[in-house]
Amino acid sequence: MNNKFNRRTFIKTSAAAGVGLGVMGGFSDLFAAQASGKRVGIIGLDTSHSIAFTKTLNAKEADPVYRDYKVVAAYPRGSKDIESSVSRVDGYIKDIQQYGVEIVDSIESLLSKVDVILLESNDGRVHLEQALPVFKAGKRTFIDKPIAASLRDTIAIFDQAEAHDVPIFSCSSLRYMKSAQEVAQGKVGKVLGADAFSPAKLEDTHPDLLWYGIHGIEILFTVMGTGCKTLTRTHTKDTDVVVGVWEDGRVGTFRGLRSGKNAYGGTVYGENGVQVLGPFDGYNPLLKQIVDFFDSGVPPVSKQETLEIVAFAEAADISKNNGGSAVSLASVFEKALK
Repeated sequence: MNNKFNRRTFIKTSAAAGVGLGVMGGFSDLFAAQASGKRVGIIGLDTSHSIAFTKTLNAKEADPVYRDYKVVAAYPRGSKDIESSVSRVDGYIKDIQQYGVEIVDSIESLLSKVDVILLESNDGRVHLEQALPVFKAGKRTFIDKPIAASLRDTIAIFDQAEAHDVPIFSCSSLRYMKSAQEVAQGKVGKVLGADAFSPAKLEDTHPDLLWYGIHGIEILFTVMGTGCKTLTRTHTKDTDVVVGVWEDGRVGTFRGLRSGKNAYGGTVYGENGVQVLGPFDGYNPLLKQIVDFFDSGVPPVSKQETLEIVAFAEAADISKNNGGSAVSLASVFEKALK
């Protein structure tokens, strides 16, 4: 696909959207009846998350937990050069139009039509660039994983959001597995340690564990909390094992798998028992958190935790490059802040 979403394509897809509305019926009435402030805009149609969220929100009889939020418009461009992302866009444009979503040719145009934003571009490298006009427009924003492709950009994203007084948050849907949330809410008492695992497919443009391993890292931090001090990484062509030591001496590990598409989970060791994590519960538990955030403006995941997750992934790359030596997260933050 051409990196620029050209005018001819824009006119063609917009026209198709209009036809789709007429054929499917009911969507125009649905959108006309929306309460003020409930219009959702999507940036990036290079991920299945965009379609999954839209399918749930725009269902004819959507669950009341989604508070009448509806996806009304989308700007399709995401990654500029990751083939697995770029090649999806044309298909996902067609998919999302089935739900009455208008396709627009710029982020600026999108912002004039919506109240809140799902920044869904699969490529973390473009998130800072895409988020800046959103923040300037004052739109509350959920940024899908990875929030960025570096700790430096992640810090910049939070700095710019704060400068424009715009609430944001970012996380993986794996954070909201029922079993992980039960642990976070105290089911096994104080967590003494934990192991987490997930697929960890690599992408050359991102730190190894930010592209897909972030899912397992998110699980680990959901149950362990912040405070990782140092880590070491063992790396083979099939597996990564990262061992983190927290400030209070607790140990948490992440295992990244090159195979096992739906392998998400782990084990938590608590003062009151052991909890097995899993299975993955789908995207809807996260989506509920997102719409609650759109209403309240209160992020359900702290800035510090998101920064630490990204620093954990960067530190893991440094450890690998240094033969598995221990790396402090403080040194990674110091480097990023320079």
